[in-house]
Amino acid sequence: MPTELSPTARALRTLEILQSRPAGVTADELAASLGVTERAARRYVGILREAGIPVHSARGPYGGYRLGRGARLPPVVFTEPEALGLVMAVLDGQPAAADPDADDLVGAALGKVIRALPESVGRQAAALREHASAAPDRNASRPDPALTSTLVAASAVRRRVLVTYRSESGNEWEAEVDPWAVVVRYGRWYLLCHSHRADAIRTYRIDRVRAVRETAHGFEMPAGLDPVAALEENLGKGWEFPTRVAFEAPMAEVLPSIRPPMGRLEPSGDGCVLVGSTRNPTMYAQEWLAQLPFAFRVEGGQELRAAVEALAKRFTAAVTDET
Repeated sequence: MPTELSPTARALRTLEILQSRPAGVTADELAASLGVTERAARRYVGILREAGIPVHSARGPYGGYRLGRGARLPPVVFTEPEALGLVMAVLDGQPAAADPDADDLVGAALGKVIRALPESVGRQAAALREHASAAPDRNASRPDPALTSTLVAASAVRRRVLVTYRSESGNEWEAEVDPWAVVVRYGRWYLLCHSHRADAIRTYRIDRVRAVRETAHGFEMPAGLDPVAALEENLGKGWEFPTRVAFEAPMAEVLPSIRPPMGRLEPSGDGCVLVGSTRNPTMYAQEWLAQLPFAFRVEGGQELRAAVEALAKRFTAAVTDET
């Protein structure tokens, strides 16, 4: 091998040799192929490891090096609809990924996928990415991927964790929780868990979790848990402002129009009543109650009554003829 090759070139040649020898190569074989000493060969293996390439080693007279899992990707063939559907899903969930020059993790990963596609399919995927425009979701949140992965891993092995959490008001505290599930809902990532601090079910916004640390304690998952349903139900509980809304229509007719975070619908005489709580009475009135196709009466919650009254005045003013 020419002696003028740079360390980078020799490291790449080392990777090439390892890729061609999936069963492994001994240190002296690697050194001979590179035309260097065994000590130098080990140095090039170290360069690959520093770059994040998994190179495993075995000691002994028959020891050597081989690539670990993930160092070699099998061929991945997408049809054009699959490739375009993947790009559309990424842009829908992460609008910033549309800009290949933006400092965005998902965008960088999308670029790598597009460059690895066959030319005809990749050209269509790249064109879609370049010419499609995505409006950011103001309500979406992007939690830290590594922190989210830690929570998912703890949930998978049923391991209790300590989370450091910062509330919307800026208060920071620590809680020991059983991480039942990670749930994505309308662009926001939530941790559904049992809090030992409160001895109750809690839902935490993962973008507000500052740190996660596994403990030595395990936990049992509740039997028959439906994470999405449990999250929806829990989101309607424990907020600052109580709500109580009565309907004259039968419960069976009203129920399909009620979103779980609005509260719990109960029968009441010939009608039904919706009991819950909210942290945002204005949103509750404008985005939820105003869209219901039933007559209703706000029976409880001074803040919600005020929000509905303000909304009613706005609508009345919109159709009142000025004199």
